[in-house]
This record gives sequence, C-alpha cells and structure tokens, in this order.
Amino acid sequence: MKKKKILSVTLATCLVMSTLAGCGSSGGDSGSSSGSSSSSSNSSSSSSDNAADSSGDTASAVSLDSLPAAVGEGTIVASPDFYAGVDLSDHYTVNMYLIGDTPNDWNRILDLTNEYLEPFNTDIAVTFMSWSDYQTMYSLVLAGGEQVDLIFTAPWCYMYTEAAKGSFYELTDDFIANCMPMANKYQDKDSWSETTLSGKTIAVPSNVAAAMGKIVAIRQDLADKYDISELKTWEDYMNFMITMGEKETPESGIYGLASSVDNNELWDVYRQQYDTFLALDSDYFDMIYSWDGDLPTVDEITMSYETDWFREYAKDMKTLADAGCWSRSALTNTVTDDDAFGALQGASIAWNGSVITYVRQAEQSEGVQCALYDLTTDHFVGCEAFSNNDMAIAAGSKNPERAGMILDLLKFDTYLNRLWILGIEGEHYTIDDEGYYTELDKSSDFAAYAISAAWAIKNDDLHEAGADPRMQAISDGWAERVENNPTITFVFDTTPVDSYVSAVKVVLDDYVPMLELGLVDDVDATLDEMIQKCYDSGLQTVKDEFAAQYEAWYATR
Repeated sequence: MKKKKILSVTLATCLVMSTLAGCGSSGGDSGSSSGSSSSSSNSSSSSSDNAADSSGDTASAVSLDSLPAAVGEGTIVASPDFYAGVDLSDHYTVNMYLIGDTPNDWNRILDLTNEYLEPFNTDIAVTFMSWSDYQTMYSLVLAGGEQVDLIFTAPWCYMYTEAAKGSFYELTDDFIANCMPMANKYQDKDSWSETTLSGKTIAVPSNVAAAMGKIVAIRQDLADKYDISELKTWEDYMNFMITMGEKETPESGIYGLASSVDNNELWDVYRQQYDTFLALDSDYFDMIYSWDGDLPTVDEITMSYETDWFREYAKDMKTLADAGCWSRSALTNTVTDDDAFGALQGASIAWNGSVITYVRQAEQSEGVQCALYDLTTDHFVGCEAFSNNDMAIAAGSKNPERAGMILDLLKFDTYLNRLWILGIEGEHYTIDDEGYYTELDKSSDFAAYAISAAWAIKNDDLHEAGADPRMQAISDGWAERVENNPTITFVFDTTPVDSYVSAVKVVLDDYVPMLELGLVDDVDATLDEMIQKCYDSGLQTVKDEFAAQYEAWYATR
C-alpha cells in the first residue's frame, strides 16, 4: 500500500508530495557521525560558503526579517543565528527514518548535506525502510528498538496509529517559534490543522496542496499489438488487462499488472467512478462516502468494505486474477508494481502523477512506448492534502530541538531543500530563475522527488520545465474538476477504542490484500466472513465512537 482546506490549488505535474515551553538543550552528541565529503559542485560549494559566512560573525547576527517574504521570492539562506533557542554547543547526529528505496547517489547527497550543516554543529544519519520492509519495520522502529529523531509519516503511513500510541513529539506554538522559526514564517497557516490530533500538533505537513487524481499507465506498444488504441473507462482497462493475461503473459511472461502485496492504488482508481472521499484513511481501515457537494452526515459514511463499490471491485479483481493478470504469489511479492513496470515485468501500473518516473524507466528500452489514462474524466478529482506527506519528531528523540531545527533547514533553506528534492544542480538537474527545473541524464541516480522526505518538505516553488505532455494533458483536464475533501480536518481519536481498532485492523490486514488481489475462491463469502469477523472484533463499538466524534465535529461546521 503506497498510500484541505486550502486557499488555492496548484496543479502538480512534478513526480507525483512539545510539552516544553521553549527550546533548551536536551542531550549532547548521539555518539555517531556521518562525516563529510570532499566532493562538491560549484553550487554546493557556494551555498556551503553562504551558510558558513552567515554564522561566522556573531556581532552581525542574521535576522529572519532579512529573508524573502515568501518561499519562491528569493534565495533563503539559513543561519545558526535563527536558532538562538537551540543549544548547538555539542555536536549531535539527527537520526532520520524514511520509507522507500535508496537512490544510487544518496551517499553523495548526504555528504553534501552534512558538509553544509557544519556551521550548525549537526549532521544527519538516514535509514531507508524499503517499500518491501517498511510495513513491518515502522512500528518496531518507533517502539524503541532504534534511536529515532525524525521520521516520515502520513495518514497512509501509520500517522494516526502511531499518534494514538504517543509515538510523536508534540509541536507546541512555542516549540515551532523557537526551534522551527522558518516554518513559523513560511508554513501555510491552514496546513497545521491537518496534523493536529486531539488538540496536539504531531507532525509538519508539506507546504503545498495539489490536484491528486489517480490514473493508470500502460505499455501502449503492447496494447497496439492487440489493436487496443486507447483506454477511456474502467471497462476498457479491464479489457486491456484480460487481453494481457490471456495473450501476452503466456508469450512473454509480462503480467498485466505485476501486483505486490495488494491492489490498493487500483482501488483508488476504481472508486473515482463514484465520486468518493475518505473521512478516515488509516492503513486499511477506511471510512468512505460519496460526495454530492455537501458535508456528509454520519449516516452517509461507512467502512469501505461494506459498500457495494468494494464488493464489485473485489469481483473484478478475481476476474483479473483468474485471467492470469498477476502472479498467484503477489501477496508475498517484494518487488513493487512500479519497479516491475519500469523493469518491463508489468504492462500497467496505477498511482498518481508519479507514474511518469516508471514510464520513463520503461521507455529507456528500445521499442517500448507507454501511455497515461484518466479513466474517470466525467468525475471530480480529489485534492492532495497538505498532510498527505509529513515529517514528525519521534517522542523518544534525545534532542527534539535539534531535530526540529534540521527539519526547518531541509524544508526552507533553498540549497538544502533543492538538494533533497532535486539532487545536485548541474548533475541531476538544471533550474531557471522562475523555479522551473529540467532533469538531466544523471537523474536516473537521483530523480526529482526520489525520497519520501522530499514529498514532506516540498513547497510551491519548484515546477518541472517541459513537463511530459502526456501528464500535462491529464493535469489540464483536472483543472476544472478539482475538489477538496470537506472532512479533511476531522480527525478520529481512537484512544477510547484502541483495543477494538487494533483487533479490527488485524482482521483487515488478513483479508483485504487477498480480496484486492482476487486470490479467493468466493468473493461474496470471503467478504462477508471478513465483515463478520470485524464486528466480532468490536467494529460496532469503533463505529459508535466514530459517529459520536464526527457528529460533535459536524455540529461545529
């Protein structure tokens, strides 16, 4: 599973993003150091010099007031002077955990980062929890097995589950003002409500909200082989998939979709036909409704798997599974469907605009041609929430103040922000004065938005120049159809029913993946069995608590 109130919507064609009153010291050196690299580009050297210069003379302290008024209106160069409330006297290594695979040039990016951070007496060590491992590692890491300072999180990546456990450090107004002064200056004020649970802000959201429709990418060269010229509807996609499973897979071994673990992204594509939003998005535990333009009443919201939509989707998945559209061992497949598509092992993928990354990988092979299709052009397009990608400070951090400072620097210092989002200027990308970037050949070793941290630290100042015309055409088609989820600021506090939620999730974890992959003998019987087990595990108690909290929130709208 890869898994809004805003003043304006930016159509993104990029690769798709305390209990303390202040900030005193809270621990010294963590005992490890990532070191620094002697390799650098001209841009990295000059930027490092800027950081050093800004901290070299305490008699001429740099003020936040000297910075541009907004991100994108000039170069932002951070200074240790901004962090007078953070004790920088002892060296400290901030341990960060991200999800996803490690880019080839990551060590170079990290070396340049730590070189730049020398004036701040801080460096960063990063652990990547791979796509195949993060679901098992994530909770264990936060449970105390490792020293963690910063970690990627999201509603689709255990944010609510871990927040309920107290796994994240509370970001009070004083903490943000003193330890994250640039976030205090530049972060969209409306965004904070999306990561505030039960009155406590537990993560820093991305700083941009954008149209986020779900689409499919396919091997058009294979479609053409079987006289399939284009896809317009879900039924067209089903026909393409069955054709691949019955004709192409036996010949070449290429699956219609090289599924891995589940087909959750394809479910998102499917449900767009019914104009749905999620009132709760928590791992597989989703509460869904069909939006008609008004704020839904609690009676209009139900668990996704109790809807006819999911039942019919599961039946379609069985049809595709029986046609051989993916491996019978897809439940345990450790290669993501995206990577498999890029490696020519799959004929389609479903996701958001990020599919372009894997389309480009596939098209590096001679004769391969891909196409992107929006299968629901007559329906609205959801807006990616600020909180769709976030960074949190772990509650167990030995130095949350230093972690907050590092997050502030990565998010708003122009050099660091571009380094982590785009890579090394002149090698991985070029950029013009208006913030339009072009990826270079070396971007295969560090693509734009290649790491999960990039999704969380993005602002609205970077745009891809000469965006792929296929993605641009889809984005243009979204322009008049973008809608915000009206329930985005409702957050379900599971604390009163934690044990029941956990029990229900165990059932869902057992059943949902195999239903989404169609790897069951009887869809109706299996789905009914799952739902009954959910109720046996306390689903009604959870729904009653959800209803009580939602109605209280609804009354304030």
